[in-house]
Amino acid sequence: MYFTDRGVEELEARRGDEEVTLAWVAEQLRVFTDLNPDFEVPIERFATWLARLDDPDDDLE
Repeated sequence: MYFTDRGVEELEARRGDEEVTLAWVAEQLRVFTDLNPDFEVPIERFATWLARLDDPDDDLE
């Protein structure tokens, strides 16, 4: 198990039954990045990865 799995597990446990839009998620990522600028690059990579999940021509994996 990766260290980050704990955060993912907590997210699922606390908010797993909620429904949100991707617009809401995008806004939360912006807020997080504003508050934690050191994470700008990982958040950008994560957002790009999510955006391109169904793109067969993308090699971000």
